[in-house]
Amino acid sequence: MHPLYRQRRGAVLLHPTSLPGPLPRGQICHDAYRFIEWLQECGIGVWQMLPLGPTHQDGSPYLALSAHAGDPTLISLDWLQDRHLLPERPAVTDYQTHQQQLEQAWKQFHHRKDRTLLSAWQAFVVNESDWLEDYSLFMAIREQQGQLPWHRWPVALRDRDNTALKLARETLVERIEFHRFCQFVFFQQWQDLKAYAEEREVLLFGDMPIYVSYDSADVWAQRELFTLDSQGNPQQVAGVPPDYFSDTGQRWGNPLYQWEIMAQDHFQWWQRRLQTQLQLFDIVRIDHFRGLQAYWSIPAEAETAIEGHWVDAPGAELLAALHTAFPDLPLVAEDLGMITEEVHALREAFDLPGMKILQFAFDGDPDNSYLPHQHEFRSLVYTGTHDNDTSLGWYRQLPAETQNYVLDYLGLETDREMPWPLIRSALASVSCLAVIPMQDLLSLDSEHRMNTPGTMEGNWQWRFDWEQLPADLSQKLRHLLHLYGRL
Repeated sequence: MHPLYRQRRGAVLLHPTSLPGPLPRGQICHDAYRFIEWLQECGIGVWQMLPLGPTHQDGSPYLALSAHAGDPTLISLDWLQDRHLLPERPAVTDYQTHQQQLEQAWKQFHHRKDRTLLSAWQAFVVNESDWLEDYSLFMAIREQQGQLPWHRWPVALRDRDNTALKLARETLVERIEFHRFCQFVFFQQWQDLKAYAEEREVLLFGDMPIYVSYDSADVWAQRELFTLDSQGNPQQVAGVPPDYFSDTGQRWGNPLYQWEIMAQDHFQWWQRRLQTQLQLFDIVRIDHFRGLQAYWSIPAEAETAIEGHWVDAPGAELLAALHTAFPDLPLVAEDLGMITEEVHALREAFDLPGMKILQFAFDGDPDNSYLPHQHEFRSLVYTGTHDNDTSLGWYRQLPAETQNYVLDYLGLETDREMPWPLIRSALASVSCLAVIPMQDLLSLDSEHRMNTPGTMEGNWQWRFDWEQLPADLSQKLRHLLHLYGRL
């Protein structure tokens, strides 16, 4: 087991877009630094978040335009102003003005030629070239094509004809440079934030989706690695069969991997992807870990996930290659859903912690593996995840009989303080890391849910405000963390 998991810790789950701030979503701004200070004040050692990639219009961090790039909307303009790349400016409250300010900073960057920034820029462009060049070109062409997905571009651009790409690089050189600059700024800002967190003994915990978006620079640049036909159309797509969240399963629509081709160079594509994540985070969760043992393959023409079937995946070979490239990998397996003995065996073979969700625990079976008395040290316990309802909302929607079972298990006569008894149960668990969503710490109801799987509207929008934090919250958390050996 990685040394990170040999000490009991507490964590808070909060995506940066949920931070306060002037734009419709949070950023890597002063509020992010203030949040780290608040975590330190509470005695919380880990900040968990969702993927950081540039999103499509639906805002889902699990369907990003790149497996490597950071979301430019997270960039703080204050950081640019502090480095004299922006003058004094009016308050920016929309993304169109935000981008205009980024473009102004880019021009000022080239005009000023600050030695320190220029040296960092040159190193970044060289070190990240294997993904940065394709991504920047992809984004510039996408702009030129009215933000259409790549499979709807003119055939020569869609199929990466050499002549067409050469012309695009010449005619779109300024936009390509702008997108490179945005990534440079994002990574610089994130490294500053990560260093600030490290000084305050707060670890950053990221999330790596198992699949990448169909409309992404990664699929466009390396179509041979995905299950696409000669025109770039998916033949099979990813998802999961019917489960807790949906009677018809979930049809995610991501193209599946050509695992045989990926294995030929010892999974270099995965190694490079993980290398980027390890620059950003101290701990990385592999989302939908069960897909590394066997994945649900759905015919692309199918409307739901019901028509899919299981196909074996070379997870052991992949994880062996990753562990060879990166010794002591700080990985977590998201082992939720239809988990078989084979999936458990794969996780255990590589000594990876799994996840225990308290909202899944109370079905009346004392052998339910999510119940706290069934937990093991090599695991992470959550009251709920970003895909669950808030714990208060979850509890209120339970049948009365199940509510009574929850109270009985937790040793309560009343639910007046819910969700805090559930939080206390998570912190008391033997699991090495206890993760509490920010919504639960604020005792919020279903209106504050982050995501409802299988739906397209109203997700990824939740934010908190500093005024919502009770005055005694940090003291209360610190006491509980000390009480249960997680301080």
